[in-house]
Amino acid sequence: MSSPTAAPDTVSPSRSGENLERGLGNRHLQMIAIGGAIGTGLFMGSGKTINLAGPSILFIYAIIGFFLYFVMRAMGEILLSNLNYKSFRDIVEDIIGPWAGFFVGWTYWLCWIVIGMADIAAVTSYVLWWFPDLPQFVPALALVLLLLGLNLVAVRLFGEIEFWLALIKIIAIVALVVTAVVLVAIGFVSPPVDAALLPEAAAAYPDGAKASLANILNANGGGMFPNGLTGFLGGFQIAFYAFVGIELVGTAAAETKDPEKSLPKAINAIPIRVVLFYVFALAAILAVTPYLAIDPAVSPFVNMFALTGFALAATVVNFVVLTSAASSMNSGIYSTSRMLFGLASTREAPRAFGRLSDSKVPANALLFSCVCVLPGVALLYASGSIMSAFTYATTLASVLFIFVWALIIVAYLLYRKRQPESHAASKYKMPLGPVMCWIVLAFLAAMVVILALEKETLTALLVSPAWFVILIVAWLIRRQRQQDDQAGATTA
Repeated sequence: MSSPTAAPDTVSPSRSGENLERGLGNRHLQMIAIGGAIGTGLFMGSGKTINLAGPSILFIYAIIGFFLYFVMRAMGEILLSNLNYKSFRDIVEDIIGPWAGFFVGWTYWLCWIVIGMADIAAVTSYVLWWFPDLPQFVPALALVLLLLGLNLVAVRLFGEIEFWLALIKIIAIVALVVTAVVLVAIGFVSPPVDAALLPEAAAAYPDGAKASLANILNANGGGMFPNGLTGFLGGFQIAFYAFVGIELVGTAAAETKDPEKSLPKAINAIPIRVVLFYVFALAAILAVTPYLAIDPAVSPFVNMFALTGFALAATVVNFVVLTSAASSMNSGIYSTSRMLFGLASTREAPRAFGRLSDSKVPANALLFSCVCVLPGVALLYASGSIMSAFTYATTLASVLFIFVWALIIVAYLLYRKRQPESHAASKYKMPLGPVMCWIVLAFLAAMVVILALEKETLTALLVSPAWFVILIVAWLIRRQRQQDDQAGATTA
């Protein structure tokens, strides 16, 4: 591995000789980092998490954010140790071995394909909130075609889209927190909930619920853990999914003009973003609407404004969460295409995926990924409900991301062992080093166990090994072909 050098003008070339362009500026990367930290899991999935965990959801998001921050620090140190790395796939391939690059590359690709399917479910839910009689496939297909067209133009356009979509999220969350503070200050009382939908809430708050910090500190008389340890652990699944995409800064770094400056800045801000955009936002929701009064099948962001009687505000927030899901899918299309481009550069994917358009984007890889997301429409119909489809997809994505993040940590442990001189020269060292790495790996293993506790998440968990069996078979076939080619070349 080479020592840290100045950022090259282009990313290391593929075997076809084509290069990605560094068209993303610092402001793009910062907003991509924010967009990765504020996803569909927060806007849509947190309703179910609140239903399971109650106010202890605040601890859940803080715990997950704490551990994943160290995963990002490990990734950041290695990426900056060699600016020829295009992504964390290059890291694990170089440090662990070619098999690891193959497994991580294709698994990360599938991660975002599955997330795209979950985002299709989310976008469909938000659109049907306005147009309940619209066929489900219409918004799903329209979103895929729109994002494909935008991503084909140029990487800078992707950066601009993410910049403005992330800005919308920030404004919405700030407005949410400010509104909650005002409602608590005036002692706002929400209207009674529908007993048919939420019987427990109707019984607990027959005259409506008063906005108060007591809704957080003593939820329905059960403290911050009203559903006990089982509810607390059950809340980790959707909450964990809310953080997928946090590593996107590591993929975008290859197309960033000044990664040595912008990448550390983006990663260092993760703890602040977790507190501001997760803990504060969810605390605001819980203060205004007690956890029992939050419908798990509806976005709590939309639900809060609807309960306060601000119909127009609820419409605006529904638009915001829709754009959040679109942002997540936009990131997915971007990242899957770049991962396929990287795999093609080492002949671990068809060479066609390594070709760039005149705009310096991997058009073939973009088109292929978009086609693979479309089965998400079928998932909507097969699962019986939008939230069930969302849960199945998010659980599978969580399992796959656990594998990817774990290999990043393993790569860091090997990096520290094999290249101590690179670590010593690093200006961006991971705090607590190997000790923290083992703690993070233990946490990720615990997340797999937690996913087995719920029936819905267990079903998706049991499906995930099939993917790794497919990868093992594909890798063995690829290796055998390589050996046959080498043998043929030697004989010739």
